[in-house]
Amino acid sequence: MSQTVLITIGRLPKALDFARSFKAAGWRVLVAEPFKSHLTGASKCVDRSFQVPPPSKGKEAYLVELLRLIEDEAIDLVLPLSEETMHVAHLAGRLPSRTRLYAPPVDHLLALHDKARFPSRAQAHGLPVPATALIETPEAQTIASRHDFVVKPIFSCSGRAVSLHPAGTSLIGIAATLTEPAVVQVQVKGKQYSTFAIAHAGKVLVNVIYQGAVMTGSVAVAFERVELPAIQGWVESFVRHENHSGFISFDFFVDEAGKAWAIECNPRVTSGVHFIETEDLAPAVLTPATTPIRFKQAKLMQQFYPTLTEVQAAMFRGPHYWERLKVLRTAKDVTWDARDPMPFITMPITAFSIIAMSIRQQQTFGQVSTQDISWFEGERLEAA
Repeated sequence: MSQTVLITIGRLPKALDFARSFKAAGWRVLVAEPFKSHLTGASKCVDRSFQVPPPSKGKEAYLVELLRLIEDEAIDLVLPLSEETMHVAHLAGRLPSRTRLYAPPVDHLLALHDKARFPSRAQAHGLPVPATALIETPEAQTIASRHDFVVKPIFSCSGRAVSLHPAGTSLIGIAATLTEPAVVQVQVKGKQYSTFAIAHAGKVLVNVIYQGAVMTGSVAVAFERVELPAIQGWVESFVRHENHSGFISFDFFVDEAGKAWAIECNPRVTSGVHFIETEDLAPAVLTPATTPIRFKQAKLMQQFYPTLTEVQAAMFRGPHYWERLKVLRTAKDVTWDARDPMPFITMPITAFSIIAMSIRQQQTFGQVSTQDISWFEGERLEAA
């Protein structure tokens, strides 16, 4: 009898990769998703999708519905992938004995996700991070007076509410506009990169380093895999010191001297996963100590429809039309598979709710696609 995995997000291409991998490994694949229609649900690799209330409507209500599904469907593995991970991790200690949760302990997870606490952890390990302080502290004022700086909520994702400011800008007016705790961070000048790693017991099993080739706001919709020893060494050192197991991702800037500075940690799956051979993902979760993990041959990947939108926009503004068009024509799409074509073909339909929200709210696709599942302060869980 096959085992059953419950993937707790379906709208993003990363979920499709894992659904395909677990189906190839012989598992029954279920998806729990707040949107009724979603990308991964169109895949023949998904046995069934369930609509659940989003965490934004109530953290505990979201967990209770997941627990009901876990009981009713005899789930063997709960697999959170994106921002919902911060919520799903609170299922620890509440699951049936047969069910495994693939997520770090809540305290560890939130400490990494927290834009104020992560830099302190990295500094304690002797790893370079830009000076960072909560906006209401004297340290933040010192940063703002001496350096160009970034302001971002401590639980920001997809560039939400992130702003850049020149040195000398007063923090008083900025702080007055904020609705949640935020940090001030020195703005590192250099080239930006992102990473995605799968780790086990303090060892990096695979680490993808990539840079944006086409951007929508601050989020890459086309990306290129690269190799940078400075970043690779940073990630391996941090994972070792934290004895981390599970998914972990970082955003970096590399300065002119070649020094890698980690600006934040995202303890979840990012777009770097698309560079890993799909069939290797499920074994990396299930048997991490023995499974070799391979990179795909393609080093340039894209989300076709968002990239197409950026190419069309560049026809009328900006100097980047031809370079974006070249990416669109040459990059491999992250969802297309001739053996499972419907997710790519139906994406404009399955993503319609997110597209409509993006237009209505005048925000990027990446921002609206995570706003109902992102971790937020305020409502506290008894399990926390």
